[in-house]
Amino acid sequence: MAWDVVVVGGGVAGLVAARALAATGRDVLLLEASPQLGGKLRSAEVAGLTVDVGAEAMLARRPEGLELAHELGAEVLHPTAATSGVWSRGAMRALPRSLMGVPLDLDQLAASGVLSPDGLARASSETPTDVSGDVSVGDLVASRLGDEVVERLVEPLLGGVYAGHARRISAAAAVPQLLAMARRGSLLDQAAGLPVSSAPVFATVPGGMGRLPGLVVDGGGFEARTSATVRELRRTPTGWALTVGPTTHPETIEVAAVVLATPATPTARLLADVAPGVAAELATVEAASVAVVTLACRAQDVPDALFDRSGFLVPPVEQRSIKAATFSFAKWGWVRDLGGPDVVVLRTSLGRHREEGTLQATDEGLVRVSLADLGALAGITARPVDTHVQRWGGALPQYAVGHVDRVARIRAAVADLPGLALCGAAYDGVGIPAVIGSARRAVASLTQAE
Repeated sequence: MAWDVVVVGGGVAGLVAARALAATGRDVLLLEASPQLGGKLRSAEVAGLTVDVGAEAMLARRPEGLELAHELGAEVLHPTAATSGVWSRGAMRALPRSLMGVPLDLDQLAASGVLSPDGLARASSETPTDVSGDVSVGDLVASRLGDEVVERLVEPLLGGVYAGHARRISAAAAVPQLLAMARRGSLLDQAAGLPVSSAPVFATVPGGMGRLPGLVVDGGGFEARTSATVRELRRTPTGWALTVGPTTHPETIEVAAVVLATPATPTARLLADVAPGVAAELATVEAASVAVVTLACRAQDVPDALFDRSGFLVPPVEQRSIKAATFSFAKWGWVRDLGGPDVVVLRTSLGRHREEGTLQATDEGLVRVSLADLGALAGITARPVDTHVQRWGGALPQYAVGHVDRVARIRAAVADLPGLALCGAAYDGVGIPAVIGSARRAVASLTQAE
């Protein structure tokens, strides 16, 4: 069959781009190097229950994810009223409301006990600083509110999103609202004036986010091949040629347009000859590896207090192995119903940028350190009835200071290459709605250029 467009990469971005292009009447082929579609959206069976072992939610305050769910005819589910915590200074504490760590309510922050008295005093006495150009989130917040706010609030929050470090992540890319506020004046004054929203922060679909890829593929109007590695990309007089498959039996596919919905490193490799400047820019985008440990426990072995707690964050300064735990049984009604009265499912997250040594342990080792931390921090001491370890190598791109300008240079260079578009988590955000938006932007760039 003659194809019009090839989409390389079968994660969320690639699937959404393929579906959108097929909807315009194009013949679309999607090629995924791994044996399975979905990228970081994946389900697995734990104690006979099918649950998420990748991303388990999407932001509900950005429209793209909810719009896609509605387009696919999927019901949207929101978390329960269970509250989040943070382990800080020897105790589990309520996570105070904040804008990526900048407190929205100083009284609530004080009542939480997350900060020491000295740290609270420093945070309450904001230091005016000028902000020009990009700066790291950690440096911005520390200069205004002190190091302790960064160590005990900003770090665990950013660690949950990017698996990165606050003093290495771009404010312009990760929290542009915060940077804009800092340029206008006091962070605390503006944060206190932000409206309190009752709208849910997160959402999923019945059965979990791991179901979403299948819903996108069903009726999507495109062909998808797995275990299909693209080894080379080159220009032709009429478009693009891709070399696909093993070196012993390569296949050449020629098309008018290509969408690269792959992580920064493989994208750089494919563009090394046709767009060396773009490849060099992408090669500077580092990534963090993480692991998700899913545990199924007997409900009677979990302390009653945890049934009102959706999970908790762990700041790096606490020197624990896990960086977060999610009590899925308390956070999501569908997970609690799945396990019935006897089995509950929870998960831990491990791994940060440039700290991959944590993940060099065996699966059993990751389970062991997760249980040790859950016992010490949450009182879960019994052995689980089943476990699952999912490793995500190089899963989360790191937005270093200057990332927004880097992406602008990449897009300007790609615009000079007709029939080529890039999308995915390496550009405009790592969350599911942001990645969907990136895919739609890539599709628009191709269709509008015709």
